[in-house]
Amino acid sequence: MEPLISRIDHVSVAVRDYEKAEHFFRTILGGIPGARAEDPAMRYVWQLFSLGDLSRFELMKTTGKGSFLDNFLVEREGGVHHITMQTPDIERVKSILEQNGIPYFGYNEYGDAYWKELFIHPRHAFGVLIQIAEFHAPDWLSDEVNLPQGKSWRIEKTDDGIGLELAHPGGGRVRLEISGNDVKKLIADLEKEI
Repeated sequence: MEPLISRIDHVSVAVRDYEKAEHFFRTILGGIPGARAEDPAMRYVWQLFSLGDLSRFELMKTTGKGSFLDNFLVEREGGVHHITMQTPDIERVKSILEQNGIPYFGYNEYGDAYWKELFIHPRHAFGVLIQIAEFHAPDWLSDEVNLPQGKSWRIEKTDDGIGLELAHPGGGRVRLEISGNDVKKLIADLEKEI
């Protein structure tokens, strides 16, 4: 059976000064922008960023008075707002939470089940607001961090062997540098398994 939680997808940071925060995370730390959207009803905007092979974070800011972020930002410039965990089966998550008496709220399905989510309040999750969502991770990332659709790997010759990039099921890609000798061992191991 698949694990209930596939991985932590991203950490969400709410900020007052979005431009300053974006400059820090994008220009200084090298974050690569992915999906971005505004929610007029909740009065906020969010932007996903990728760092390195598989790390991601989300920046959020209010877009007007009455945002759900107002209370969070009333006495701070910004901070970690929530952690988003990916699940392969949101219905299973709901069932397990209910079986264990753990309340959740904010269940939503967006875009023909493009994104399904629920939240666990910090009082039931040891001080952390947790968002659990079912989604296809590559859909939310920049093409710059994903391999082309339908491609699982890419190989590039290096001075001492190869650079092997593998598509990660959680979106993005992982790069491995493999020496010439290890390439030969890898080929032999693969041939044994075929």
